[in-house]
Amino acid sequence: MSDIPFYRTQMGHRFYEHTMPELVRQLTRLNAILERELAERTGQPPPAAPEEDHAKGKP
Repeated sequence: MSDIPFYRTQMGHRFYEHTMPELVRQLTRLNAILERELAERTGQPPPAAPEEDHAKGKP
């Protein structure tokens, strides 16, 4: 194994700068879809959209 930390490699940089934020966005999207589906099936109003987008660094 190399002595270079993963985050300092090109692959590590891509992982932390692209892959992880995209994974969080997709999980958030999936959760919203599932919440809307559950609300439709139970007859409840759908939950409000999230106020913050932490994955994009917006307050």
